[in-house]
Amino acid sequence: MPPRTLRPGQRAELHVIDVTTGERELVYSSSTLLFEAPNWTPDGASLVINGDGLLFRVPASGGAEPKEIPLGGIPPINNDHVLSPDGRTVYVSADDGHLYAVEIATGRPTRVSNDRGPEFHYFLHGISPDGATLAYIGLVENPDGTATTNVYTIPATGGEDVQLTDDSYADDGSEFSPDGEWIYFNSERGSTLPGHAQLFRMSRDGARVEQLTEDERVNWFPHISPDGNHIAYISFPSGTLGHPADLDVIVRLIDNGATARDLVYLFGGQGTINVPSWAPDSRRIAFVAYPIELS
Repeated sequence: MPPRTLRPGQRAELHVIDVTTGERELVYSSSTLLFEAPNWTPDGASLVINGDGLLFRVPASGGAEPKEIPLGGIPPINNDHVLSPDGRTVYVSADDGHLYAVEIATGRPTRVSNDRGPEFHYFLHGISPDGATLAYIGLVENPDGTATTNVYTIPATGGEDVQLTDDSYADDGSEFSPDGEWIYFNSERGSTLPGHAQLFRMSRDGARVEQLTEDERVNWFPHISPDGNHIAYISFPSGTLGHPADLDVIVRLIDNGATARDLVYLFGGQGTINVPSWAPDSRRIAFVAYPIELS
């Protein structure tokens, strides 16, 4: 699948927002490169984004063009990427359906995922706080043209896949809690409406599942702050199927289990916060908006 591109009159804007004050800063904007899915480096100095099948680093303070991160010639990547806790390795999902670990200092890649056949695709979303385990969504293409998605884990150095869910519900966005005891994800389980995803968490072994949101909107990609006190997620309009691009969406926040509050309204969706997007200080998150100037 070719990388997404900007529509006529559209820009990609990388923002950082303080979740306490609401202060918002535009870090970088482009009318030529559609970039997505910001991660923070562990030192809080840089943001990592993907675009055009490549990976880039941008200073979190702004004022500079993105600098490409070499990926050693692996296939083009999508917007599913995470950094190791020590910042030395970036793990990416490539368009060949596999996961790769890339040493940032050398650009040397290593394939992490297993060969499970052409119908199985790995989509990365989280890494455990000790850096030992990756959480991903395994997508299986069915003979009837539909797809089945479930939550899996795999050792970050490669090894056996562990399947944690095994059902027909659409699951996505699996991410570890800061203590490593839970995996957060979005799912259509518990709803009779097609596409009506809500937020859930389950114990690391998949034995215990808890629902976290239950409202009229479609909720995706729960991201837990490093201090464990906040959950940020993207909320789509009611009736949305999947997580499409170019919609009016809301980034929402759940503080210490309280009722969700709206943090920022924007035009975006796919690419806005697909991956862990909290700063190490647990005060700021990064997101991408895709405004269009009407002629």
